[in-house]
Amino acid sequence: MTHSVHPYSHRIGIIRDWKSRWFGVGKNYREFLRADVCLREYLEKRLRGFYVADLQIERGVNQYKIIIKTSRPGMLIGRGGDGVVKLKNDIYAKLKKIGAKIPKELSVEIEEVKEPEAEAAIVAYMIAEGLEKRMPFRRVLKQTVEKVLSNKNVKGIKVVISGRLGGADMSRTEMIKRGQVPLQTFRADVDFAREKAYMYYGVIGIKVWIYRGEIFNKPNE
Repeated sequence: MTHSVHPYSHRIGIIRDWKSRWFGVGKNYREFLRADVCLREYLEKRLRGFYVADLQIERGVNQYKIIIKTSRPGMLIGRGGDGVVKLKNDIYAKLKKIGAKIPKELSVEIEEVKEPEAEAAIVAYMIAEGLEKRMPFRRVLKQTVEKVLSNKNVKGIKVVISGRLGGADMSRTEMIKRGQVPLQTFRADVDFAREKAYMYYGVIGIKVWIYRGEIFNKPNE
C-alpha cells in the first residue's frame, strides 16, 4: 500500500458513511450526480467564511435535503432565519441554471459543531484566514497546532502548506506534525481537509490531518 489515498474514502463502509445519500432515485444517476457535484462546488464557495465543517446531501423521490455542519450557526441562519431563506433561493437558482431537476421539497438543516478545533475543514480555514491577513506562516502553523492539541479528543495533527510562502519567488512546502496520525489504520478516526489561501502573489495550498482516536464496534449485548 505505497500509494497515497484519501483518508475519508479509505474508510468508507468501515467507520465512514457517504456524504451524498440517495433513496429510490431510479435511473437518473447521471443527472443527479452532476447536480450534486455542481451544487457542492457552489456551496463550498458560497459558504466560505462561515466555518463549515461538513456538507451532506440526502435525496429522495421528491425530497432534497442539505445538511450543513458549522461552528457558527448564527452567522448562517441570520436574523429570524433570513439567511436560510436566502440560501434556499440561491440553491433553487443554481439548480435551475445548471438545468437540473427542481425537487418538490427542499430543506436546509443547520447543525452546530461543538468542537471546531477537532474538525479539519474548520482548522484549514483558520490557517487560510491567518495567511490571508499577512501573518507569518510559521507563527500561524504553531498557534493553530497548539490550539488544536489543547482539545482533549485530538490525539495528533499534521499540517502541510505549499506555495510561495512569505512571498518568496520560489515555491516550497512546509510541514508540521504533532502527536500520531496513523493513515493506514482503518479504525483510526482521521479527519482530512484541503483549503486554499488566496494571496495577492498566488495561491497557497493547505492540507490538514486530525487524528481523534480509534473507533471500535460496541460489543453485542
